Amino acid sequence: MNFILSAVLVLGAIALVAAVILYVCSKKFAVEEDPRLAVVNEALPGANCGGCGFPGCSGMADALVKAADKGSLEGLNCPVGGADVMAKVADLLGMAIANSEPKVAVVRCNGTCELRPRIARYDGLLTCTAMNATGAGETGCGWGCLGCGDCVNACQFDAIHINSETGLPEVDEEKCTSCGACVKACPRHVIELRKKGPKNRRVYVRCVNKDKGAVAMRNCKAACIGCGKCAKECKFEAITIENNVSYIDPDKCRLCRKCEAVCPTNAIVAVNFPPKKEKPESPKEEPKPDTPKVEAKPNAEPAITKKTIERKEDKA
Repeated sequence: MNFILSAVLVLGAIALVAAVILYVCSKKFAVEEDPRLAVVNEALPGANCGGCGFPGCSGMADALVKAADKGSLEGLNCPVGGADVMAKVADLLGMAIANSEPKVAVVRCNGTCELRPRIARYDGLLTCTAMNATGAGETGCGWGCLGCGDCVNACQFDAIHINSETGLPEVDEEKCTSCGACVKACPRHVIELRKKGPKNRRVYVRCVNKDKGAVAMRNCKAACIGCGKCAKECKFEAITIENNVSYIDPDKCRLCRKCEAVCPTNAIVAVNFPPKKEKPESPKEEPKPDTPKVEAKPNAEPAITKKTIERKEDKA
């Protein structure tokens, strides 16, 4: 009996000492959490998509609070919540935010099944990452979309789907939050976040093929061949050519669409523009018939007039 009581007392003493040590440590090494973190985190949408560049909404909340302490929220944006959520967060932190232009995901590949024929058959794990690891995929283009739908699986907002006819992903602008999940999921970096533009109108090069012109055209009829016609046509210096492919800077582009007209492969696309009105042909003027000229007959007798008769009577 004494042994049992001794064991209980010893264990109780150890537990008491451990509790005291833990209490002292918790007080000495305690990390105080800013109460604004919970408030800001609650204001965020909670999608945890990572489109802001931070690991989830809690990471974004921490970055916002630290940025507020430094005096500016510039460069921080929640793509899911948009301007409304950022304005609410700014009010909570007593800060002002700059209006950031909304963006949307665009697919920079126009290699449909018709324009980019299949030359091989892939038999393996049906993901873009796995197919890309094996080589060029089922076509000769080693840069274009693989069409397995990794971007579709990555999107939490049902904003992107594979078109069964073209084999390419299509983005629903109304649902896209520009979170960037599809951009990260694409192993070939075919998807890009671009500014929506005024009235949702934008012009961009729908190709990322860096092969030389002849090779690119052999593998895809809609590939950019880096000919430079678009860059020469642009008066705003919005187009640059690097690694045999053109790129249009959305900040410099004035949406004149002149580059689209001169592109020989139709690699440049214009989105959400009204259809161009064809100028009616002016009606051709019919040639007026030549008025017949009356030629005077030689040795013709002069016409007899009233004055001629009066002169004859006077002479008589």
